[in-house]
Amino acid sequence: MDARPTTEGLPAPTRHPLASSLGGTTGNERLTATTGAVLLVLLAVEGVTILFLRPLLSVHIFVGMLLVPPVALKLASTGYRFARYYTGSRAYRRKGAPPLLMRLLAPLVVASTAGLFASGVALLALGPGTRFVLSLHKASFVVWFVTMAAHVLGHILELPRLVSADSQGGKREPGSLLRAGLVASALVAGTTLALVTLPLAGPWLHRSLEG
Repeated sequence: MDARPTTEGLPAPTRHPLASSLGGTTGNERLTATTGAVLLVLLAVEGVTILFLRPLLSVHIFVGMLLVPPVALKLASTGYRFARYYTGSRAYRRKGAPPLLMRLLAPLVVASTAGLFASGVALLALGPGTRFVLSLHKASFVVWFVTMAAHVLGHILELPRLVSADSQGGKREPGSLLRAGLVASALVAGTTLALVTLPLAGPWLHRSLEG
């Protein structure tokens, strides 16, 4: 029995200028992978700061804020694929849905990511003494770590191929410059956000020195 997705009876494809400029379904997949690879590096740095939180608290806060725009870009690219698939896009139906386990994990990954970063930003804005928000941040991290580990393991084997695809063959693939520009812009925006908000870390750093 052929289990491949069918496009029979689906509405005629509609053009999305930005999505087309990014390279369609293939471009979306590569943008997601490249952003994911960047996030893995930044999250590894953030992981080190967690192990040595007191002396590296300023780095933890800086990298945490830097991560916000790249995380938003990753959620946008995966969310777009989700929306296009389930609204009946011919191209995305032909591409197929992610594996079942990845689809089941997706809501937990999104919810825990939103909780982790929202509580982290709230802690920075509200300062020390917000025990409930701190507890929420820690609980979100536990759920996020477990679900994200499973998410990464589910995609790690295909990541090198997708990340290197734009540079293979010595020619530029459709949308490769725009995809690279989006990732670079997210990093610039993240660095700017981290620099602008770093002064808010003062009370936390002072508390760390006192403790």
